[in-house]
Amino acid sequence: MAYLRQGMLAAATMLAVATSANLACAQPCAQDTFEGEAYIVCTIEKGKGDLRLFWKSADGEPYRYFSSVAEAVRGKGRTLAFAVNAGMYLPDFSPIGLYVEDGRELRPANRARSDGSAAGPVPNFYKRPSGVFFLDGAGAGVLPTQEFLKRRPAVRFATQSGPMLVIDNKLNPIFIVGSTDRTRRGGVGVCGDGAVRFAVSEDEVNFHDFARLFRDHLACRDALFLDGGRGVGFYSPEMGRNDKSWHGGFGPMFGLVE
Repeated sequence: MAYLRQGMLAAATMLAVATSANLACAQPCAQDTFEGEAYIVCTIEKGKGDLRLFWKSADGEPYRYFSSVAEAVRGKGRTLAFAVNAGMYLPDFSPIGLYVEDGRELRPANRARSDGSAAGPVPNFYKRPSGVFFLDGAGAGVLPTQEFLKRRPAVRFATQSGPMLVIDNKLNPIFIVGSTDRTRRGGVGVCGDGAVRFAVSEDEVNFHDFARLFRDHLACRDALFLDGGRGVGFYSPEMGRNDKSWHGGFGPMFGLVE
């Protein structure tokens, strides 16, 4: 009987370890490194996960905080697995460019070009080309803004930001190798296996190196810059993160709902 009890205990322990490992593997976000720089990468496999965009709550006011989105999701019996800011925004926390939520276009595409003086507080948005991340019936995509507007796909969610990091597996040619313009950065890519991958740098990186992370490390053929500097935000209860923005809040946010 003692041997039987020991065997049952060992089996239970192995099952608990295996279950714990499976749960850990199921977590969408993990720490990663590329060429000595630290990142957090969140992956949503194609056809899996309920990725959404959030801007305004039921009272018509911007959520502004990840915790506000988490509370709203919790009120519907769901859980916010992770969230990141979904691009640059204006002082009133509204999207600076195209924004589609639940199939409704709430902001039109921004076609403006910067002449070097008209970029205002969000100059990176106007670096060419800007792009659109979208979710439609076939999955996720990232296209340069002009290409997206030509195709006009029927989308459930979409957000415009800029600049494009990777375009059809090529780095945006405006990026400079070895640039000293280094800061924390956030972006999103759609990869060869159809997965969506978000990346937030924990270290300061330049655009060229950040774009190479998506193409050469995460295998994303198309990727879009979302925001940089102190505007970068990340939320993950599993990783103990609930970033705040120095702007007093975030504009639109991506969130994975479970």
